[in-house]
Amino acid sequence: MFLWGLLAITGLFVVLIKIYQKLTCGICRSSAHMVGKVVIVTGGNCGIGLETAKDLANRGARVILACRSVRRATAAVAKIVSETGNTDVHFRQLDLASLRSVREFCENIIKTEKRLDVLINNAGAGGLGNYKTEDGIHVGMQVNYFAPFLLTCLLLPLLKSSAPSRIINVSSMIHKYGELDFDNLNMEKYWSDYLVYANSKLFLNLMTLELNERLQGSGVTVNALHPGVAATNIFRNIPSDFIRRLVEKSIGLMYKNPWEASQTSIYLAVAPEVREVSGKYFSDCREAKPSKLSQDSKEAKRLWAESERLVKFSLNNNSK
Repeated sequence: MFLWGLLAITGLFVVLIKIYQKLTCGICRSSAHMVGKVVIVTGGNCGIGLETAKDLANRGARVILACRSVRRATAAVAKIVSETGNTDVHFRQLDLASLRSVREFCENIIKTEKRLDVLINNAGAGGLGNYKTEDGIHVGMQVNYFAPFLLTCLLLPLLKSSAPSRIINVSSMIHKYGELDFDNLNMEKYWSDYLVYANSKLFLNLMTLELNERLQGSGVTVNALHPGVAATNIFRNIPSDFIRRLVEKSIGLMYKNPWEASQTSIYLAVAPEVREVSGKYFSDCREAKPSKLSQDSKEAKRLWAESERLVKFSLNNNSK
């Protein structure tokens, strides 16, 4: 009897969460077209990134998927072209675990593209383990933050020359549990997969804050967002198949699907009402309040300087 009661309560809890999620889920209602616009979506071969890329392609944009896997990206391009009829969808290889790959990607974009209207730093991963890349940076911190930081810096000249343009950083509400320890930015003192993910999203918020200050008067905006909890392949690195499938099924049952989770990214990329909004944090297509630490401009400035040092880049001298 007790077991049946527990199952009934659990079932009711799941239903209530699902109803609440459906009622509060923000949907991009803008019908703005993107004809003549060039968009880069990192991690655009699956999940939220794929749904975002598909929507922007459907609006007529030239869409470039920046992905590590050639096989998955090729399949994603074919899927987007088939479903939208837009043949101006392309793939450029980008491995965020390699800063050399980031630099090569950006060099290629600058050589081949006349403009860049929207950059969406969507790619992210959890459960990558505890080791350093060839660049000497913790793999999770590099993939989720330091590589997108360098990518954005290297593409700024093209974004500025294409203004008005937009930068969109896909963060997470998990940033509220992140820590800003300047003695542990590279996870050398202590680490956990959860802390790596939380820290990387906190750092993205602080990057957004500082970059907004640096972009004043340029016509380029930058905003961060929480897409919502969704069952995507961000959990693909969980070593146990059983646990990974359990997590994905549970989240898929109670929370957003990838299309719903893509709506705020799309909104920030196309909506005319946020054309001049910058340095903010959004959730469900509405401005939201991030953690107090995410709003600390002094810490954001210091993190920017440390990030430049770790990726060996400076806006004042990009050959540094």
